[in-house]
Amino acid sequence: MSSTTVRVCLQLLLLSCIVSAVSGVQKLNITPDRGTTFNISSTQVKGCQVCTGSGRSRRCSTSLLLKDSTPVSVEFDCSRPQDVFRVEISRKIECTTKSCNGHVIQADYGSLPLLDFNRKFTWNLKASAPKAFKIDFTKAGLRQISPSERCPDRHSYTLHALQTTGNAAVGKYCGTGPISSAQILNLGSFSLEVPAGQRLQNGQFDVSVGEEIKSLARITLTLPKGASSTELLSPNYPDSFPDDDVMEWYFQVPNKHKTGIQFLNLTQPSCLKKETAAEYHTKGRQALVLSLTEPQPDRFQGNFSLTLRNCEMDRRQAGSPGLSLNVRVSTSSTSSPVLCKVDLREVDGLSLYIEKLRPDSDCEMKINSVTMEKITVTANSDLSFQDCLPEDLQVTAMKVIGCSQLQDCPKTPVRLSLPALPSCLPAPLRSATWILHPPVQGTVELTSPSGPLKQSLPGQPCNDSILINVAEDDGTAIGHFCPQGAIQKIQIHTNMSVTVSSMGGRALKTCYKNVLDACFKEEISERYIFTVSSKKDTPVLLATPGWPVGMQSYSTVSWIVSVPPKMEAHLMFTNISQPKCSNRHTNIRVQRVGSLEEEYSRREDEDAGRELVVSDSFYLNMSNCMPERGHFSVITKITLQESKNLLLTIILSVVAALLAIFVIVLVVVCVVVRKKKKQLNHQVSIYNPNGTSFLPGQNRFPKTREDNESHVYASIEDTLVYTHLLRKGMEIGVYGESDTHRPFTGHTDSQKPLVSKYSDGDGMEVDTYRSFQYSSQQAPPLPNRPASLPLVDNDIYQSEDQREEERSLNLGERQEPEGGN
Repeated sequence: MSSTTVRVCLQLLLLSCIVSAVSGVQKLNITPDRGTTFNISSTQVKGCQVCTGSGRSRRCSTSLLLKDSTPVSVEFDCSRPQDVFRVEISRKIECTTKSCNGHVIQADYGSLPLLDFNRKFTWNLKASAPKAFKIDFTKAGLRQISPSERCPDRHSYTLHALQTTGNAAVGKYCGTGPISSAQILNLGSFSLEVPAGQRLQNGQFDVSVGEEIKSLARITLTLPKGASSTELLSPNYPDSFPDDDVMEWYFQVPNKHKTGIQFLNLTQPSCLKKETAAEYHTKGRQALVLSLTEPQPDRFQGNFSLTLRNCEMDRRQAGSPGLSLNVRVSTSSTSSPVLCKVDLREVDGLSLYIEKLRPDSDCEMKINSVTMEKITVTANSDLSFQDCLPEDLQVTAMKVIGCSQLQDCPKTPVRLSLPALPSCLPAPLRSATWILHPPVQGTVELTSPSGPLKQSLPGQPCNDSILINVAEDDGTAIGHFCPQGAIQKIQIHTNMSVTVSSMGGRALKTCYKNVLDACFKEEISERYIFTVSSKKDTPVLLATPGWPVGMQSYSTVSWIVSVPPKMEAHLMFTNISQPKCSNRHTNIRVQRVGSLEEEYSRREDEDAGRELVVSDSFYLNMSNCMPERGHFSVITKITLQESKNLLLTIILSVVAALLAIFVIVLVVVCVVVRKKKKQLNHQVSIYNPNGTSFLPGQNRFPKTREDNESHVYASIEDTLVYTHLLRKGMEIGVYGESDTHRPFTGHTDSQKPLVSKYSDGDGMEVDTYRSFQYSSQQAPPLPNRPASLPLVDNDIYQSEDQREEERSLNLGERQEPEGGN
């Protein structure tokens, strides 16, 4: 008896010990492996249940979840639970941007007691953005089948992609096929279904970090040598491909083989936005975009990728069809030559060069039935290629444009455009060169129709897909340029060439079909002139022609730099290499446009300085000497900023405005104060020893009698009501004159003069004469009292004797009225 038979007998004996069928009840002991989850679920809502525990802790349900590698006793309350329940064994694999923590290993994971059930092994995978995760099937390979098909070994694999829009079934597969790997974005799952009673075949698929893909999934196929045919299905087939999504297949094709693509069972959706399309990408070729109803390529050579794009579908109507199709990939060896007819007669002066790159290649080229290693096509030619791959050949184009006299040159700009070549060529156009020959006293002027250029330099790389190399006719480099810069115009006073190529040796894109415009102009004073217009706060690097090698002897170059108003240019000279001159000197000069004075001038034996600020448009001129050793090369950094003088002007304007406002306010205040002073000049000081004083200089004019309460008294003596009659009698002489002082005697309290209730009479002596001690020019001192005390009218009623005393004191000798007795 063989060892395999013994092992099977022991396992069956173990199963017979674990499973006991007692009156229709099956009992199993299950221990999941660490990191594994068992999900036992029923396909029926009612009927057979799975139970755990015993007694009061017994729990029964139509589903059960087991994990944590803990032994569990499970009972099914029906005789054939395998007809009702299915088992899913799942594990998790997570990836960082550098590695993954596990692989897809086909093992039982403790599910052997459930051998009689349909089992599904699932590995849930998670990628770390922006990378995808990759499953490698290289050892055995997979092939795709329709969802209704079954695999011969009854082991079927399913790949799902979990997107924000939902779960998409990438495909169902069987073992052994051309599919060598699969990459999924974000989240996905890979599952293996094994029918009841089928033992699991051991195996392993490695999981690693994938690429940054832009599609739902990327399936790689390695097509076998010889004739073969492979079928692929769109995701969710036969249902619709996900809305507005992308699927990619990459085909690795053997050498000397051609591949054809066909779309079968195509169902087209109704699109709201965009259109469905198929894109074909090959190395060194332009992308080929076709609609799904067009004939697809049938003679692809070399590796390529097929991208299926869906539109934003209109699913408002029930039963509206989505996108689904069957892709048939046919491969066969190439043994017959590919004929290609090239006619360049319509493009005057254009030559096409095809060169074989690898001598050991099986590629065979013929022109007009003659085998050659290098082919030059200038007119109408018949070419043939056999077993030639894109990487075997290099295709370049060249065109000569020139004139001997300026009046014979083209009057309009000559557009330097990429030629349109036939698609039958096995390799794309690698580069195109234009040779420009101006008259002896002429200049070539280059401008870009797609916008200003920038010079490719350290710190200012060209990230675009094309590179423009400008050189003199002897090959001396002037500079490498690309779009999206600050150089608006290049003027060169010599024979020159312009070569455009793709970055990294890729095919030239049709979006750059019109590269430059060339004009023939009159002679310029310098050998090279560049016109530059930079943007605010965007540094621009400008290098001398031929950098880093250096300028030619005695050659000159100028940059005309435009500086907008209210801006200033900051210049820094970096990476300066100065030679030792045997004749003349190198020179760096800066001069404002329209000015005869130089802002800056340095020779090779002088320090160039660190920074220079120019506030107007200027010329930057450089000239070389005859070097004895070394070379002359400079990189200039120019940055436009807002002018500091403008900022100072703004600040001074604000200060001047504030000062003007301050002066106006000061004038207004002075006028108001002056008016108040004029009003106060009419006030006099009135002193009454027995009454209230009116003080001049108070902060407001005293109230009138009608406005204040100075005429309100607590009591009034009846004898004083008619005081004005006594005054009249004195004036007409009824009362005697009294030029001398007569003391008043017998004065009673009731005879005291009435004083306003607002006056302050404390401490004042009564019936005592005191001479007026101040001259008429001097006012009495102000009494100490609060400034807030209101001023009142000083109309005080007094007795006749008292009034006469005051008159004699203050007015001197009394004058007789005119016409008196």
